[in-house]
Amino acid sequence: MRARSFSLAAIAFAAFAAAAASAADDTASPPAGGTPPPAQQQNPTPPVTPKPPAPPASVTIIGAKEAHGVLGRDVRSAANEDMGHIVDVIVDRSGTVRAAIIDFGGFLGVGSRKIAVDWNALRFGRVADKSDAITLELTKDQVKAAPEYKEDAPIVVLGASGSLQPLDFDDQ
Repeated sequence: MRARSFSLAAIAFAAFAAAAASAADDTASPPAGGTPPPAQQQNPTPPVTPKPPAPPASVTIIGAKEAHGVLGRDVRSAANEDMGHIVDVIVDRSGTVRAAIIDFGGFLGVGSRKIAVDWNALRFGRVADKSDAITLELTKDQVKAAPEYKEDAPIVVLGASGSLQPLDFDDQ
């Protein structure tokens, strides 16, 4: 019985050795079909092709006297009354400017209120440099009566000539 179990062990070892040799042959040369197994395929590194450069950004040149920033700019009424200064600009989701926030009233920021005025009520005709004011087509009394602008609350925009159009809010 002992001899028989030896011969089974020898047969099992021989089968294992044959399988290992067969696997070694597979790695050495491709099978008759011509393509090595996927695990053994050598993938040559593809040549690195440089990416084409990004197209240049579009450029618009605006003359120094043609446009100016508006934040902090003084606002005056048509009667040349001091109406405050612009502290913010409100845009809708499409990026269209809808209103300016004016810091109105008070003295040196004490007692002032922020008021939203329709962008179309502002006139920029005399704005040649930073010292020029923007004209608002509203009276001081109209702005005084307007509700205060509060961030993260519905915006009441004061318009010239009573032509208010509501801002569209999508409650999402």
